[in-house]
Amino acid sequence: MDDIPDDAGALVPFLRLGPPPDRTTWEGWQQYRRTRDTFIPAPRLTQAEYQSLTPRRRALHDLHRTATHVNMRLQETPMSVKVADLMRHRLQNNAVKFMPGTRDGLMINGGGFLGKTETACSAAATFEDLWRGIRHQLLPAPTPGTRDLFVPVAYCRLPVRATPKALCRTILSHYGDPHPGSLDDLVRSVRDTIRDHNTTALLIDDITRLRMHREDDQDTLDLLRELMDLNVTLILIGVDIPGSGLLRGAYADPRTNQWVFPDIKRGKSHNEAASTQTERRFDMVDLDPFDYSTPTGIQAFLQHLAGIEEQLRLLRAVDGMLTTGDMPEYLFRRTHGIVGLLRRLIEDGCAKAITTGEERLTPELLAGTDIRLGNLADLDPGSGEVPDIPQDVQPPRQERQRKRPRNTVFDDQGDRSAADG
Repeated sequence: MDDIPDDAGALVPFLRLGPPPDRTTWEGWQQYRRTRDTFIPAPRLTQAEYQSLTPRRRALHDLHRTATHVNMRLQETPMSVKVADLMRHRLQNNAVKFMPGTRDGLMINGGGFLGKTETACSAAATFEDLWRGIRHQLLPAPTPGTRDLFVPVAYCRLPVRATPKALCRTILSHYGDPHPGSLDDLVRSVRDTIRDHNTTALLIDDITRLRMHREDDQDTLDLLRELMDLNVTLILIGVDIPGSGLLRGAYADPRTNQWVFPDIKRGKSHNEAASTQTERRFDMVDLDPFDYSTPTGIQAFLQHLAGIEEQLRLLRAVDGMLTTGDMPEYLFRRTHGIVGLLRRLIEDGCAKAITTGEERLTPELLAGTDIRLGNLADLDPGSGEVPDIPQDVQPPRQERQRKRPRNTVFDDQGDRSAADG
């Protein structure tokens, strides 16, 4: 036991046991919902305070800083706020409707790595927090004759090769329910499960994996629409929905700006109420990258960079490290305003800054940092889920000077102003 250091009892509160939560299961979704805002970032230390630590505590602090950089909180952007607000309003409005009939759905559209999934899951988790509190007041104890498991939100990812059977199994797996053999029994089980567990919101991610040139894809989309009959709000998330073929047979209602899907009954339709010719309506909202061509877009991007900068724990970081000089233009050029690519570049840049002792981010350090997207085995490049990584090409100097005056800083309210001199 002599090889155990004196400070071995130091707590490591930032590490978690086991894998990250799997939101496609009920247990994993609950773990995500309860822990999504509980990470404690590393404390800010000066270089002198850092050097005063024992070697082991410095190593632990470096690990804590690394964990801080790769677990930065989800920052709102003007684009994500638009999506989240519409989604929360739709979920709440549909949840308190008591009239029979289908519930309007929502399609969240955007490119890869733009934060569609995180924005939608965060909004759904916020809604579930509210809905669980209300239900606890109304039904504080289990109701006789019903299932005790309350699942107001179910999150699923469409299989790469989707079929009606595969979709049903994916939905049932979220609840941990058994999978019957025949398609009719699978559909019946999905309907019973959604109803019995009082599911209010059903999120289906990677919806544009449906190619629509296969009959299985068309039947799967028909089944998705038919689930709207179950008093559940259907949230479809995908890349380039307008260009995917998913809107085939739909038309845009000029009065409501919604996409309307008439109930076109196919020979294999599984909708027991297909004869009613119910129209199914979806709003489609786009989650776009940052825009750097307008003052408003530049301001939003700078505020986002300021929010990232506040979360970094580099020893030589200074105010304006990401928001002044050529850095904003450089970061936009490297990422095209795609938040997922920006996040990955900052993460890897911070790791390099700590390893090399540079302890700050500069264009020179980031120029030698490739954007690596990691393990993409669960993504489908053919559906646009993996974006193209922009090349690090230096623009002409006159173009950089034309975009934004140098020495731009933030005042205390986060507003941009030119520095004196």
